[in-house]
Amino acid sequence: MQGSVLGIIAPHPPIMVAEVGKDRARVTAESSDAMAAAARLLAAFSPDTIVLMSPHAPAARDAFLIDTSAQLAGDLGQFGASQVRLAPTGDPQLALAIIDTATEAGIPVAPRSSSPLLEPGALDHGSLVPLSFLDRAGEYPLVVLSLSFLPLSTHRALGSAVRDAAGRLGRRVAFLASGDCSHRLTHEAPAGFSPRGAEFDRELLDLLKTGDFEGLMHIDGDLIDAAGECGLRSFVTLGGFLEGSGFHTRVLAYEGPWGVGYTTAVAASPDLLALLDTAETSESPHPSAPVALARRTIETFLREHRIVSPPELEGLLQQRRGAFVSLHRHGELRGCIGTIAPTTPSLAEEIVHNAIQAATADPRFPPMTADELDDLEISVDVLGTPEPASMDDLDPSVYGVIVSADWRRGLLLPDLDGVDTAEQQVAIARHKAGIGPDERITIERFRVDRYH
Repeated sequence: MQGSVLGIIAPHPPIMVAEVGKDRARVTAESSDAMAAAARLLAAFSPDTIVLMSPHAPAARDAFLIDTSAQLAGDLGQFGASQVRLAPTGDPQLALAIIDTATEAGIPVAPRSSSPLLEPGALDHGSLVPLSFLDRAGEYPLVVLSLSFLPLSTHRALGSAVRDAAGRLGRRVAFLASGDCSHRLTHEAPAGFSPRGAEFDRELLDLLKTGDFEGLMHIDGDLIDAAGECGLRSFVTLGGFLEGSGFHTRVLAYEGPWGVGYTTAVAASPDLLALLDTAETSESPHPSAPVALARRTIETFLREHRIVSPPELEGLLQQRRGAFVSLHRHGELRGCIGTIAPTTPSLAEEIVHNAIQAATADPRFPPMTADELDDLEISVDVLGTPEPASMDDLDPSVYGVIVSADWRRGLLLPDLDGVDTAEQQVAIARHKAGIGPDERITIERFRVDRYH
């Protein structure tokens, strides 16, 4: 694939990396899936070099620092995962060309090697986390840029200088803008709470969805300060890199666990973006989108006491389907609520409703608390259309069953531990509906798509 341009916006919470977060990393499954999609685009684009701007690289107030090292390395040992070690080669020629091009444009820049205190070649977590998803093997050479406290317009100019330097050398460059959104979304957020945090993230996402990177420079300064973000300068610099390239954008994910907003987005030429649609079609239904939505719903409801808005509807989540949300902790059932037939306009809304009910309103269990989230296991069963059946048509490992007598209906999902025969399956469904063993019933069977 010879697409003409690729930019990636990537979050960088270390807990999102499986070796760091372990079970807690599943909370950001939506972001992880989005990063996997971005990695596919990166592989298809096949850059000569990745240029990465990290908010956590050593920085100067009045200049941009550019790492000219021939070899870079770092690990996530400070987060308990020293086995996650990356050692990409550098691209000193491109790094020096960026310095020369920026200097010609009047942009203050300096090599990190100008001071050993700046640890040239050392990768920070703002670089390591995105690269662990996008290029863990170090297939592509890397140039790391710091941000600065110079105006946003100067950051955009630096992005243009990166593009021009790459053009001079004939380098095929992918620009990776590392950064998180507001750090003040909830009262439990590490930077404290601001009601304007969510306002900032909404405005940011609206601009990214329309590809208005220039508009990022005109976000109200008081709103930026109130949000406590760390990604805006990276995103603005990406905008300068993309300028004039005919790019389109796609926001792949946004979620706000732990009071910090994480967004993953790509900006690319239309032919390259089309690969995302091809992949979604070939992999549909997406194996984890229902679970990611259910988890985000429960997390938000228990920690922030609000109901999430369903994401932009695409593919499976825009269909009208019945769904069951099942919760387990330590291998034991903790809640299960669902709908046989759709009751809302979309599967996304069905999952949001049923996830909250499973966590708080299953009469067999007390309502969940936020303390139970870290080791919560979630599965979502999306139901197919029921069809009339007889006992001979049932197979409890393949089909769920619905038994009915007058207004009473009992449902049992397929492939449940301890349910090995059709007779057991029907007996349990009868009991759930309050239908006696000798009452006449009608039977329906259905398939499910189960997501873990």
